[in-house]
Amino acid sequence: MKQILLINDVVGYGKVGMGAMLPILSYLGIPTYSLPTALVSNTLNYGKFNIQDTTEYIKGTLPVWKELGFSFDAICTGLMFSEEQAKLVASYCEEQGKNGTIVFVDPILGDGGQLYNGVTERQVELMREMVSVADLTFPNYTEACYLTGTRIKSGSISWEEAGDLLDKLRDMGSKSALITSCKIDGHNSVAGYNHFNDNYFHLDYHEIPGLFHGTGDIFSAVLIGHLLNGEPLKGSTRQAMDTVFRMIDRYSDTDDKNRGIPVEKCLDLLSLEDDLGER
Repeated sequence: MKQILLINDVVGYGKVGMGAMLPILSYLGIPTYSLPTALVSNTLNYGKFNIQDTTEYIKGTLPVWKELGFSFDAICTGLMFSEEQAKLVASYCEEQGKNGTIVFVDPILGDGGQLYNGVTERQVELMREMVSVADLTFPNYTEACYLTGTRIKSGSISWEEAGDLLDKLRDMGSKSALITSCKIDGHNSVAGYNHFNDNYFHLDYHEIPGLFHGTGDIFSAVLIGHLLNGEPLKGSTRQAMDTVFRMIDRYSDTDDKNRGIPVEKCLDLLSLEDDLGER
């Protein structure tokens, strides 16, 4: 059974980051381990927050793991908080990748045309370093534009422009790539490139109004869970899209969307057959 290491932030108040991913991956039968990049008091959109960078902890932990011979079939990285941290993690991922570990990079930076509260341009630069060692990266449209230095368009982009963004992510070093939350030729879509079969694709979805925090982490966990269980990229992407839709639909009337979706109450939705088709 394949096991995965999550390298991401731990948020005390809010179902985002590891708090959203751990229950899903465990439910899907993937043994999951963790290396926190920071301890965060609450999701950043509350305006006030406290962050404890864990770079020193990472510096002390990785040599111990190496001495003990710990290894993982896959690693998924999230938000990086310092240049030293990003270099440590990128070096570790590159080293593990040479031994066959699959490296997933979720370049958490922003959404809706802007960076998240508290995220700086320097963190964009650091995330480019992470993308360079990825087997698969999956930014949203805003993040893809920041990473590649592409002007963000407020409306729809063409399929050719989406393909160009995917190619720029590949030029940065990622073997395969997805771009989520983009509008292609007037349709809400996820665009992708699979390096195993040299195939470009895009999948449309129905958007539920409202911004829920943590849905990107839910998407990542479902996507990775299906990939590690042997399913192809396009089908795993469809499963992740439809699961996010179902979870948002169940909790669309929640007053405080900054807290994210109560993932533990939605695990039953992971067992449903894909019935949303190409919506």
